[in-house]
Amino acid sequence: MIDKVAVLLGGNSYEREISLESGNAVLSSLLASGINAHGIDPNYVSIINLKKQKFTKVFIALHGQGGEDGSIQGLLEFLKLPYTGSRIMASSLSMDKWRSKMIWKAIGLPVAPCIIINQQKYTQENFITLLKKISFLGFPLIVKPNRQGSSIGISYVNKKNSLKVALNKAFSYDDHVLIEKFLSGQEYTVTILENKIFPSIYIKTTRELYDYPAKYLLKNTQYLCPSLLNKKEENKIKMLALRAYLALDCCGCGRIDFIQNNGNFYLLEANTSPGMTKHSLVPIAANQIGLTFSQLVMKILLLAK
Repeated sequence: MIDKVAVLLGGNSYEREISLESGNAVLSSLLASGINAHGIDPNYVSIINLKKQKFTKVFIALHGQGGEDGSIQGLLEFLKLPYTGSRIMASSLSMDKWRSKMIWKAIGLPVAPCIIINQQKYTQENFITLLKKISFLGFPLIVKPNRQGSSIGISYVNKKNSLKVALNKAFSYDDHVLIEKFLSGQEYTVTILENKIFPSIYIKTTRELYDYPAKYLLKNTQYLCPSLLNKKEENKIKMLALRAYLALDCCGCGRIDFIQNNGNFYLLEANTSPGMTKHSLVPIAANQIGLTFSQLVMKILLLAK
């Protein structure tokens, strides 16, 4: 039987526009490869009807909540439709930055010190109480929504007077916020396709951190692959990426993000539905080992289960 593939794109998360770019790039590639593929935007088409419409596989190009947090994955499993990427639990854990860090920390993987705060509890306590709770972190800090991607809602905070503004900004996207010790250094990312580890990418930005403007608005962010790490460092970051990936029970295609601080690598987060435009990080790493964008997309689709 010839597969009829639904490419899920868009959705209603804060990352909708980025998802549309990823999904349309994937859709165009599949069509060019002769696949019977159709773009499906959950904002306008009910996913529950995919089976009735004779779809046999689903390529998930959704980003953010409602797309890579386990909810769509659960619905597709209920429908018994094979889909790309990680399963329900791994998707949910990876979307939850704090819980993924706690799992990594429990097995001895390096993460920056952090705490999570609940919006309801925060409003019931005074600001002085919060400052005491986070005193062990020191300044500067990174404040971010716990379950958002693409650096949405993230703030760099170098003094306590800026903390309230950063918290209010993060709480506008999520009712749980991660407060993390800021580690200065170089950012890297490692792609894993099933259990094949791609070369690391060094993300070079002129900003204090690799935030939303650096990712999507500015033109001077550089992505270096090879990443200029020496052989020992490259082996180290790949080993850490695979351990982090497997610890969350990820599968299919995913990406693990790092920062290198004083020569040591620290895990930042996992991405189970990474960007898939031709200029995104995963295709850049794939190209380094000789995989074209269309070959990469086909390999990901073939891993649907």
